[in-house]
Amino acid sequence: MNFGMQLTPVVRALLIANIIMFILTQYVAPQYEPLLAVYYPTSANFHPFQILTHMFMHANLSHIFFNMFGLVTFGPMIESVWGERKFLIFYLLCGLGALALQFLANYIQIERGAISQIAAESIPLVGASGCLFGLLVAFAFMYPEMKVSLMFIPIFVAAKYVVPLYAAVELFLGLGNMQQGVAHFAHLGGAITGALLYLFWKTN
Repeated sequence: MNFGMQLTPVVRALLIANIIMFILTQYVAPQYEPLLAVYYPTSANFHPFQILTHMFMHANLSHIFFNMFGLVTFGPMIESVWGERKFLIFYLLCGLGALALQFLANYIQIERGAISQIAAESIPLVGASGCLFGLLVAFAFMYPEMKVSLMFIPIFVAAKYVVPLYAAVELFLGLGNMQQGVAHFAHLGGAITGALLYLFWKTN
């Protein structure tokens, strides 16, 4: 894949917005980070605007690096096909779908007694990972035979195999409650939303 390809307008704007938000909330005004992250809806810390702002927040350098690396790698090829408006709508809806599934998973865990409601309400969610998983799914649909590497491992596999593999890993980790602090169901929710949107748009 050509990482050096020219950035498209929405990808560039998203990249800049994420970097600015990261610098502001990590180094300039960290007191605003809890306000802009999103909390479980029953939490006293929840505010409706967090549904959008949390997509531009990241926990640390590695978090934002890998998300933005995925954005600039896969995003331009998708935006060049769909155009700016459709790409942005897709990106944001995948983020919303990711959050919806994570909240649903939290609700089920609370009802089953796997976690307490107080614990669920105290955990903030940040990141564009759900959006990125949606982009990965769209990319696999558009370019199923294109070879992509498994992160930085020099092993190249067709996109149509890589994306289902990532989704299966996220489902396994989520159901097993592994990797504490990682919203696996949000990743899976972004992937599912991306697949449903792509298939709906293709048939309508």
